[in-house]
Amino acid sequence: MIAETVETTEGFELKSGSKVCVVGGGPAGSFFTYFFLELANRLGIDVDLDIIEAKDFLNIGPTGCNNCGGIISESLVQLLSTEGITLPSNVVRRGIDSYVMHTDDRYVKIETPLQEKRIASVFRGSGPLGSKETEWNSFDKYLQNLCIQKGANVIIDKVVDVTNENGRPVVKTKNKLEKEYDLVTAAVGLDTKSLSILKGANVKFQPPDTTKTYISEFFLGEDLVSQYFGDSMHVFLMDIPNLEFGALIPKGHYVTLVLLGKEIDKKLVQSFLASQQVIDCFPKEWDLTKMVSCQCYPKINTNTAKYMYGNRFVAIGDTATSKLYKNGIGATYITAKAAATTVLFNGVSEKDFEKYYLPVCRSLHFDNSIGKIVFLVTKMIKINSFFKRGVVKTVIKEQSKAGEKRHMSTVLWDTFTGSAPYKEIFLRSMKPAFLISLFWNTITSLKK
Repeated sequence: MIAETVETTEGFELKSGSKVCVVGGGPAGSFFTYFFLELANRLGIDVDLDIIEAKDFLNIGPTGCNNCGGIISESLVQLLSTEGITLPSNVVRRGIDSYVMHTDDRYVKIETPLQEKRIASVFRGSGPLGSKETEWNSFDKYLQNLCIQKGANVIIDKVVDVTNENGRPVVKTKNKLEKEYDLVTAAVGLDTKSLSILKGANVKFQPPDTTKTYISEFFLGEDLVSQYFGDSMHVFLMDIPNLEFGALIPKGHYVTLVLLGKEIDKKLVQSFLASQQVIDCFPKEWDLTKMVSCQCYPKINTNTAKYMYGNRFVAIGDTATSKLYKNGIGATYITAKAAATTVLFNGVSEKDFEKYYLPVCRSLHFDNSIGKIVFLVTKMIKINSFFKRGVVKTVIKEQSKAGEKRHMSTVLWDTFTGSAPYKEIFLRSMKPAFLISLFWNTITSLKK
């Protein structure tokens, strides 16, 4: 029996009747809850689990949105499917099977190197500000509903304080809920106030480093989205200070703009929107600065939190660590599942998390270290016109080759979409065939 393989720290094991609080009902909280309740059911453990979330994901605009670009890699879609989580067609706004890479003076369309490399675009809430009711559903709400089906209690409320009394965390909310738990799982993202509250559960907790990004929505209507974007994401590698890259992502009636880099501000956004490469992606008569339906400057994780666990406390998702610039939902899946497995098979003590959960976070952190090297190379390409020409020429020549032979295209696809670990991307970019092709195409591009 599965139960016979469970090893726990004495006094810190969860059992039938235990109470668990998940603070935050986005993907991190929902993934943890889904895996936790699935495993608990197999082990014959009946646990009282509350998800406390301040936002109602049925709402349109900021009150129902978790401020995310909403890109899900195909590798994650497939992983979720094996877990019994199949994303329905009314949640996936569009399937992306290609992208158009723009540099300062040219562009090239890159088809997905392999069929399994497709990605999906979703809205985290029910749509941008000004949206009308449609047949589309919120990604976050869909995951939350799966948790309810598993037996979770979803409480729409805001946590205002977490204290530690008699060795157990006590959670207090705005609507006067006050309840003692055997475990608090923090999935609050990077909200500064929420992160400070968590210190009541674990005094040593230090939030991760962050930087400010930019997300906005443009309403085109389904016909214009299909006409101007189709099933392609547009990626921009332009020499704009502090900008790592920008992306335009088609989603149903809307196109989502995501700018990632270091402390994105209004001036940078205006500079990007005024560039001819971006203007040419939209109808000629459009003034993009006046067409924004909804916008925000959310934080993203750039480092790993310290002391993201303690006795009866664990932080997951962005609150703990993430994947540098990409696939944050994928990293959330990894940390949530690792935490759920740890608390049920091992225990909820600080030692349990250090032994079984911390290595997973360290692995993501190490991969991000390699990711910084990858983006350093990307930055060098952006500021060097010769390298840019070589990259574009290499990609163009690869489009006539079989998918497994499109080395540069695959490296770029995985870098932009987060479909593969940075370590894998880096190692592939070090292969002789890749380097020789890039070097030759860079040299020959100088003749023109």
